Amino acid sequence: MEKKQNLETICIQAGWQPKKGEPRVLPICQSTTFKYDTSEQMADLFDLKASGYFYTRLQNPTNDSVAAKIAALECGVGAMLTSSGQAATFYAIFNICNAGDHVVSASAIYGGTFNLFAVTMKKLGIDFTFVNQDASDEEIRKAFKPNTKAMFVESISNPGMNVVDIERMAAIAHGEGVPLIVDNTFPTPINFRPFEWGADIIVHSTTKYMDGHAVSLGGAIVDGGKFDWDAHADKFPGLTQPDESYHGLTYTQSFGNTAYLTKAVVQLMRDLGSAQSPQNAFLLNIGLETLHLRMPRHCENAQKVAEYLLSRPEIAWVNYPGLKGNKYYDLAQKYMPGGTCGVMTFGLKGGRDLSVKFMDQLQLIAIVTHVADARTCVLHPASHTHRQLSDEQLTAAGVAPDLIRLSVGIENVNDIIADIEQSLKSI
Repeated sequence: MEKKQNLETICIQAGWQPKKGEPRVLPICQSTTFKYDTSEQMADLFDLKASGYFYTRLQNPTNDSVAAKIAALECGVGAMLTSSGQAATFYAIFNICNAGDHVVSASAIYGGTFNLFAVTMKKLGIDFTFVNQDASDEEIRKAFKPNTKAMFVESISNPGMNVVDIERMAAIAHGEGVPLIVDNTFPTPINFRPFEWGADIIVHSTTKYMDGHAVSLGGAIVDGGKFDWDAHADKFPGLTQPDESYHGLTYTQSFGNTAYLTKAVVQLMRDLGSAQSPQNAFLLNIGLETLHLRMPRHCENAQKVAEYLLSRPEIAWVNYPGLKGNKYYDLAQKYMPGGTCGVMTFGLKGGRDLSVKFMDQLQLIAIVTHVADARTCVLHPASHTHRQLSDEQLTAAGVAPDLIRLSVGIENVNDIIADIEQSLKSI
């Protein structure tokens, strides 16, 4: 049996193995279309009787190499790149839901995802019930309905920094006959691999740590290949019944444990687009090559910054799972003993107005609508990413009015702390 490679090696070597005379570095296949010799060859591709490339909206060699690397990092059976993390989340749900279906989601999730679920997908006829992920099993099970098709959580919520008990959530979801979908953007597979704890589908905003340099938007869906769709065939007719758009092909029969992923590619990407560009996939791959080096530095820096903030009299509270005494410290140690991520939240004594003033005085740390790249940055979610939410929704999502989200980069940590200190002194 071939020895499984370590994550560091997978980051660099997986996905693209050049043959004699081929480029050592993954090339950009910047072509929308691909040539074949006969009409029958092309027809077989459209009928899914043969594998190959014919149009970049569905598949592209550069994209597929990068997707294969991400699948290897997560220990999945395959992956698909999308144009953004939002597209990945939408496709992950829409791949198994129709109008009239229902999904259970943790309430502590990214504001953009909450809006996607509560507003936009509701217009498509897909209903969501939001639950407190820390509630009892009994309370969470009450949210499930006969038409529930999935459960969705974030491994570490953005920006609440809630660490989810994935093993428990997987048991609940599987007990209800539905897959668990996990957004694993913040810890990345370097720090946490949800499939090892029972998750079925993983989504990423590759725009964040995977890219790591704030240069390319992207998303990814990874299929764990273990959920038995046929065992719950009535719930998932899109996977277990014939697809007339492919001459009656049934995905679970034709593609086995990659049925979910194949359907997402050949049906959703075919009809809705949102493909990642080969150029962005190329940039993403460069980021992935150093992911195993960057994540430990992010976590090391964040731990020191969090401890520094705790020591300051101006700070009302600090929320970072790496701090002893944090509500999620034990769960973080269980699932992510090597570190969580570089993101934390905190608030200043004096509330919302003083928090905003503090941010405006920062010099090295930038105010940007982004998180999780090499540069330290800061955001006030109640004013920015979550401004569409009501006060009640903000509270449910774990976003206090004074909450500052700090994404600690990989600069020298003393310089990061010095910038925070000068800002605190100036206010």
